[in-house]
Amino acid sequence: MSVKAIAVNPQDPKHFIEISQQEPTPGDYDLLVEVKAASVNPVDTKVHKGLVKNGLQEPRVLGWDASGIVKAMGSRVTGFKAGDEVWYAGDITRPGSNTTHQLIDARIVGHKPRTLDWAAAAALPLTALTAWEGLFERLNIQDAGADKTLLIIGGAGGVGSLAIPFAKHHSNIRIIATASREDSAQWCRDRGADLVVNYKDLPGELAKHDITYVDYIFILNDTDGHWATVSKLIAPQGHICTIVENEHPLDQNELKLKSAALHWEFMYTRSMYQTADMARQGEILNAVAKLVDDGVVESSLSKTLHGLSVETLQQAHDAVLDGHMRGKVVIAY
Repeated sequence: MSVKAIAVNPQDPKHFIEISQQEPTPGDYDLLVEVKAASVNPVDTKVHKGLVKNGLQEPRVLGWDASGIVKAMGSRVTGFKAGDEVWYAGDITRPGSNTTHQLIDARIVGHKPRTLDWAAAAALPLTALTAWEGLFERLNIQDAGADKTLLIIGGAGGVGSLAIPFAKHHSNIRIIATASREDSAQWCRDRGADLVVNYKDLPGELAKHDITYVDYIFILNDTDGHWATVSKLIAPQGHICTIVENEHPLDQNELKLKSAALHWEFMYTRSMYQTADMARQGEILNAVAKLVDDGVVESSLSKTLHGLSVETLQQAHDAVLDGHMRGKVVIAY
């Protein structure tokens, strides 16, 4: 059986092409999933940009976030059966979800929330895992008291939209989010932010609320641009976590004087290095699904495109590249 995919064109990497390929056969730990919807994230556009710069020899299928139905599985898979509805954030080292059928390691797959349709579910896995790992495995805010503060830089984006309710539900910390427009600020408040400030003058905005230092900072965009400010704002012995790579050296002197910690969060670390605890991602996705079904967390879906095609994939990439996405853009197949 042949399956359809949209891939980066090796002859012209700036553009996508439609390709047909043989349905893949599951490895020992794999699920073969019939993909029903996939979202586009900044990682999609960054990988695409790298392929444009460096070139490629054969078509490359991008896309990681997805929801779909299990069609077949490998001999060592447990916890799933054919017909199960699943969601996952994929593996950056393997072919992606911009296809009708995809292989995915079952250990990084969760059961889809019952209360979400395909598109709404596909909007969540990558951002949910990033937010969860950043908050609870890097910053460990679950151990923070009610007197502590968390600053989320980029509160209305895909990760921020989930980091806010996760922090609200699983900690007693005071949540401060940044947003530059009133609709984005309201988006953050609706999800549980205790205070929303404009990122353009963080020290001044926080000073209006008698805040000099914050105990935890979660950087979700422009590490370089925010670095000088967060170095000043982080409390002595505080913790910073960023999900965004830097292009310039980050001056650590102020962090050294404060004995402050810097953590990196890259959601693909577990699958990329096949870590012993990679099944933790499946567990997190199942925990998030329960939060969704219990009404604690809602999908961050904000725009749905219909039909897997070169045109819809390009539209989705353009929406992410615009830089002002509130929530997530998803293609429903």
